[in-house]
Amino acid sequence: MLLAAATSAKSGDRVVDLGAGVGAAGLAVARRVAGAEIVLVEIDPGLADLARENCRSNGLQAKVIVLDIASGAQHFAGAGLPADSVDVVLMNPPFNDPRRHRSSPDKARELAHVAKAATLDSWVHAARRMLKSGGVLTMIWRADALAELLTVLDRGFGSLRILPVHGVAAAPAIRVLVRATKGGRAPLAFYPGLVLNQPPHIPNPAVEDVLAGRELLAFARP
Repeated sequence: MLLAAATSAKSGDRVVDLGAGVGAAGLAVARRVAGAEIVLVEIDPGLADLARENCRSNGLQAKVIVLDIASGAQHFAGAGLPADSVDVVLMNPPFNDPRRHRSSPDKARELAHVAKAATLDSWVHAARRMLKSGGVLTMIWRADALAELLTVLDRGFGSLRILPVHGVAAAPAIRVLVRATKGGRAPLAFYPGLVLNQPPHIPNPAVEDVLAGRELLAFARP
Protein backbone atom coordinates (compact mmCIF):
# COMPACT_ATOMS: atom_id res chain seq x y z
CA MET A 1 0.00 0.00 0.00
CA LEU A 2 2.91 2.35 0.60
CA LEU A 3 4.11 1.69 -2.94
CA ALA A 4 0.64 2.42 -4.34
CA ALA A 5 0.40 5.61 -2.26
CA ALA A 6 3.78 6.72 -3.63
CA THR A 7 2.62 6.28 -7.23
CA SER A 8 0.95 9.22 -8.92
CA ALA A 9 -0.93 8.72 -12.18
CA LYS A 10 -3.77 10.31 -14.09
CA SER A 11 -6.60 9.11 -16.30
CA GLY A 12 -5.23 7.81 -19.60
CA ASP A 13 -1.80 6.92 -18.22
CA ARG A 14 -0.41 3.48 -18.89
CA VAL A 15 0.76 2.14 -15.52
CA VAL A 16 2.84 -1.05 -15.17
CA ASP A 17 3.31 -2.88 -11.87
CA LEU A 18 6.47 -4.99 -12.21
CA GLY A 19 6.59 -8.07 -10.01
CA ALA A 20 2.95 -7.51 -9.18
CA GLY A 21 2.34 -10.68 -7.19
CA VAL A 22 -1.42 -10.90 -6.57
CA GLY A 23 -1.80 -7.32 -7.82
CA ALA A 24 -2.29 -5.42 -4.54
CA ALA A 25 -0.28 -2.29 -5.38
CA GLY A 26 -1.31 -1.99 -9.02
CA LEU A 27 -4.98 -2.57 -8.23
CA ALA A 28 -4.85 0.02 -5.44
CA VAL A 29 -3.69 2.51 -8.07
CA ALA A 30 -6.48 1.33 -10.39
CA ARG A 31 -9.07 1.95 -7.68
CA ARG A 32 -7.70 5.41 -6.89
CA VAL A 33 -7.13 6.61 -10.49
CA ALA A 34 -10.15 6.17 -12.74
CA GLY A 35 -9.29 5.71 -16.41
CA ALA A 36 -5.69 4.57 -15.96
CA GLU A 37 -4.60 1.54 -18.00
CA ILE A 38 -3.13 -0.91 -15.51
CA VAL A 39 -0.77 -3.74 -16.49
CA LEU A 40 0.37 -6.30 -13.90
CA VAL A 41 3.58 -8.21 -14.72
CA GLU A 42 4.33 -11.34 -12.68
CA ILE A 43 6.68 -14.30 -13.26
CA ASP A 44 4.68 -16.83 -11.20
CA PRO A 45 1.65 -18.18 -13.12
CA GLY A 46 -0.14 -19.08 -9.88
CA LEU A 47 0.18 -15.54 -8.51
CA ALA A 48 -0.86 -14.16 -11.90
CA ASP A 49 -4.05 -16.24 -11.70
CA LEU A 50 -4.74 -14.80 -8.24
CA ALA A 51 -4.16 -11.29 -9.63
CA ARG A 52 -6.77 -11.94 -12.33
CA GLU A 53 -9.20 -13.18 -9.69
CA ASN A 54 -8.53 -10.07 -7.60
CA CYS A 55 -9.35 -7.93 -10.65
CA ARG A 56 -12.65 -9.76 -11.10
CA SER A 57 -13.66 -9.82 -7.45
CA ASN A 58 -12.95 -6.11 -7.01
CA GLY A 59 -14.55 -5.03 -10.28
CA LEU A 60 -11.28 -3.55 -11.59
CA GLN A 61 -9.77 -3.61 -15.06
CA ALA A 62 -6.15 -4.69 -15.48
CA LYS A 63 -4.13 -6.73 -17.95
CA VAL A 64 -2.11 -9.51 -16.30
CA ILE A 65 1.06 -10.71 -18.07
CA VAL A 66 3.22 -13.68 -17.06
CA LEU A 67 6.76 -12.59 -17.85
CA ASP A 68 10.26 -12.76 -16.37
CA ILE A 69 11.44 -9.18 -15.75
CA ALA A 70 14.96 -10.21 -16.78
CA SER A 71 13.64 -11.08 -20.27
CA GLY A 72 14.91 -9.15 -23.27
CA ALA A 73 13.21 -6.31 -25.08
CA GLN A 74 11.69 -8.62 -27.69
CA HIS A 75 9.81 -10.59 -25.03
CA PHE A 76 8.42 -7.41 -23.49
CA ALA A 77 7.42 -6.11 -26.92
CA GLY A 78 5.75 -9.44 -27.69
CA ALA A 79 3.73 -9.09 -24.49
CA GLY A 80 2.58 -5.62 -25.52
CA LEU A 81 5.20 -3.63 -23.61
CA PRO A 82 7.57 -2.17 -26.21
CA ALA A 83 10.16 0.47 -25.44
CA ASP A 84 8.97 4.01 -24.68
CA SER A 85 5.33 2.98 -24.27
CA VAL A 86 4.60 3.43 -20.55
CA ASP A 87 3.90 6.52 -18.44
CA VAL A 88 4.38 5.08 -14.94
CA VAL A 89 6.16 2.03 -13.53
CA LEU A 90 5.88 0.90 -9.92
CA MET A 91 7.84 -1.97 -8.45
CA ASN A 92 8.92 -3.69 -5.26
CA PRO A 93 11.94 -5.73 -6.38
CA PRO A 94 13.36 -8.59 -4.29
CA PHE A 95 15.72 -6.74 -1.95
CA ASN A 96 16.81 -9.04 0.88
CA ASP A 97 20.58 -9.47 1.04
CA PRO A 98 21.37 -13.20 0.58
CA ARG A 99 24.40 -12.79 2.87
CA ARG A 100 22.16 -11.80 5.80
CA HIS A 101 18.81 -13.35 4.93
CA ARG A 102 18.02 -17.04 5.26
CA SER A 103 16.51 -18.13 1.96
CA SER A 104 13.22 -19.99 1.90
CA PRO A 105 13.37 -23.63 0.72
CA ASP A 106 10.43 -22.65 -1.49
CA LYS A 107 12.16 -21.44 -4.67
CA ALA A 108 9.23 -19.22 -5.67
CA ARG A 109 9.36 -17.42 -2.31
CA GLU A 110 13.14 -17.10 -2.56
CA LEU A 111 12.81 -15.56 -6.03
CA ALA A 112 10.27 -13.05 -4.72
CA HIS A 113 12.31 -11.88 -1.73
CA VAL A 114 16.05 -12.42 -2.18
CA ALA A 115 18.10 -10.18 -4.46
CA LYS A 116 20.81 -11.70 -6.62
CA ALA A 117 23.76 -9.66 -7.88
CA ALA A 118 21.98 -8.58 -11.06
CA THR A 119 18.44 -8.23 -9.67
CA LEU A 120 18.34 -4.46 -9.16
CA ASP A 121 20.07 -3.73 -12.47
CA SER A 122 17.67 -5.91 -14.46
CA TRP A 123 14.53 -4.48 -12.83
CA VAL A 124 15.58 -0.86 -13.25
CA HIS A 125 16.71 -1.55 -16.82
CA ALA A 126 13.32 -3.06 -17.69
CA ALA A 127 11.54 -0.03 -16.22
CA ARG A 128 13.81 2.44 -18.03
CA ARG A 129 13.29 0.68 -21.36
CA MET A 130 9.48 0.72 -21.08
CA LEU A 131 9.08 4.27 -19.84
CA LYS A 132 8.54 7.21 -22.14
CA SER A 133 10.88 10.18 -21.78
CA GLY A 134 9.61 12.00 -18.71
CA GLY A 135 7.92 8.85 -17.41
CA VAL A 136 8.14 8.10 -13.70
CA LEU A 137 9.45 5.07 -11.82
CA THR A 138 8.29 4.60 -8.23
CA MET A 139 9.84 1.87 -6.13
CA ILE A 140 10.56 0.67 -2.60
CA TRP A 141 13.99 -0.53 -1.47
CA ARG A 142 16.04 -1.26 1.66
CA ALA A 143 17.20 1.91 3.38
CA ASP A 144 20.61 0.40 4.16
CA ALA A 145 21.18 -0.23 0.44
CA LEU A 146 20.24 3.25 -0.77
CA ALA A 147 23.73 3.90 -2.17
CA GLU A 148 23.43 0.87 -4.44
CA LEU A 149 20.06 2.06 -5.70
CA LEU A 150 21.29 5.60 -6.41
CA THR A 151 24.16 4.20 -8.46
CA VAL A 152 21.80 2.15 -10.64
CA LEU A 153 19.28 4.98 -11.07
CA ASP A 154 22.07 7.33 -12.17
CA ARG A 155 21.91 5.58 -15.53
CA GLY A 156 19.01 7.29 -17.28
CA PHE A 157 17.02 8.69 -14.34
CA GLY A 158 17.02 12.01 -12.54
CA SER A 159 14.76 14.34 -10.53
CA LEU A 160 14.90 11.82 -7.67
CA ARG A 161 12.66 12.15 -4.64
CA ILE A 162 13.45 10.01 -1.60
CA LEU A 163 11.14 9.32 1.34
CA PRO A 164 12.60 7.34 4.27
CA VAL A 165 10.15 4.98 6.00
CA HIS A 166 10.58 4.38 9.74
CA GLY A 167 8.93 1.67 11.80
CA VAL A 168 9.07 4.04 14.79
CA ALA A 169 10.39 7.59 15.00
CA ALA A 170 13.42 6.79 17.17
CA ALA A 171 14.75 4.04 14.92
CA PRO A 172 16.67 4.30 11.64
CA ALA A 173 14.67 4.07 8.43
CA ILE A 174 13.95 0.50 7.32
CA ARG A 175 12.84 1.29 3.76
CA VAL A 176 13.00 4.11 1.25
CA LEU A 177 10.36 5.06 -1.27
CA VAL A 178 11.95 6.52 -4.39
CA ARG A 179 10.41 8.42 -7.28
CA ALA A 180 12.66 8.88 -10.34
CA THR A 181 11.97 10.50 -13.71
CA LYS A 182 13.42 9.12 -16.95
CA GLY A 183 15.64 11.87 -18.29
CA GLY A 184 14.83 14.13 -15.33
CA ARG A 185 17.25 16.94 -14.45
CA ALA A 186 15.90 18.40 -11.21
CA PRO A 187 18.13 18.05 -8.12
CA LEU A 188 17.61 15.21 -5.70
CA ALA A 189 15.02 15.96 -3.00
CA PHE A 190 15.08 14.20 0.39
CA TYR A 191 11.72 14.31 2.18
CA PRO A 192 10.95 14.13 5.93
CA GLY A 193 10.59 10.54 7.08
CA LEU A 194 7.29 8.68 7.21
CA VAL A 195 6.70 7.05 10.62
CA LEU A 196 4.43 4.01 10.58
CA ASN A 197 3.95 3.41 14.31
CA GLN A 198 3.77 5.36 17.53
CA PRO A 199 4.91 3.95 20.90
CA PRO A 200 4.07 1.32 21.97
CA HIS A 201 3.78 0.09 18.34
CA ILE A 202 0.38 1.63 17.73
CA PRO A 203 -0.33 2.43 14.04
CA ASN A 204 0.17 6.10 13.30
CA PRO A 205 -3.32 7.52 12.56
CA ALA A 206 -1.74 10.02 10.17
CA VAL A 207 -0.89 7.21 7.74
CA GLU A 208 -4.06 5.10 8.07
CA ASP A 209 -5.59 6.42 4.83
CA VAL A 210 -2.28 5.84 3.07
CA LEU A 211 -2.04 2.24 4.26
CA ALA A 212 -5.68 1.67 3.30
CA GLY A 213 -4.92 2.76 -0.26
CA ARG A 214 -7.16 5.84 -0.13
CA GLU A 215 -4.55 8.60 -0.04
CA LEU A 216 -1.54 9.66 -2.13
CA LEU A 217 1.65 10.49 -0.26
CA ALA A 218 2.57 14.17 -0.45
CA PHE A 219 6.02 13.43 -1.88
CA ALA A 220 4.36 11.73 -4.88
CA ARG A 221 2.28 14.72 -5.96
CA PRO A 222 3.37 16.13 -9.33
